[in-house]
Amino acid sequence: MDARYTLVTGSKNNSSWSLRPWLAMKIAGLPFSEQPIPWHGPGTKAEILLHSPSGKVPALKIEENGLTATVWDSLAICETLAERHPEAALWPKNAAARAQARSIVAEMHSGFPDLRSALSMDIARRHATPPLNDALQAQIARIVTIWEGTLARFGGDGGFLFGHFTIADAFYAPVVTRFETYGIHLPPTAQLYSQRILALPAMREWELAARAESERE
Repeated sequence: MDARYTLVTGSKNNSSWSLRPWLAMKIAGLPFSEQPIPWHGPGTKAEILLHSPSGKVPALKIEENGLTATVWDSLAICETLAERHPEAALWPKNAAARAQARSIVAEMHSGFPDLRSALSMDIARRHATPPLNDALQAQIARIVTIWEGTLARFGGDGGFLFGHFTIADAFYAPVVTRFETYGIHLPPTAQLYSQRILALPAMREWELAARAESERE
């Protein structure tokens, strides 16, 4: 497919939403250029609006046949890429697996508000584990249940939620970094899955960039 992709992203250290499509594109081997927008400047909002009508990152620009289309929102971007590149198998091919993948991605996309608030993404640093109230503990337990159940049913020997890396892994990757940052204790299966995500070359590339960014602040 003869198209040029530009992914507009936010902070490497803090933008969980930017990490998701970036990671999916990297691991799928889709060539793209990146246009990062610093989060701490006075003109940040105005600059983002030049690229994303929602005023939020990420946004994906697709230049094709002399026209430019813009897709915003992490899930919309990943769905668009899966549609345009079926060979990348960004969703599982099996119908039952694909249904579960879409469900757990949607659950992450719209849920876990206490986790997002108490365990904000901060890849470059390590923090003491904060007090875990009942709601936060329940949300952590739900994520562990999702990982363990999906790995047991669909993971096979591949090590990822659906055997090979999919959008589902991309959507839970920022959670993996949050658990690492705040020292959240995980049971063995979930811990092994987390370490597998963190060991991905693309994740290491993102983390190094996040640390360099943090040092400049």
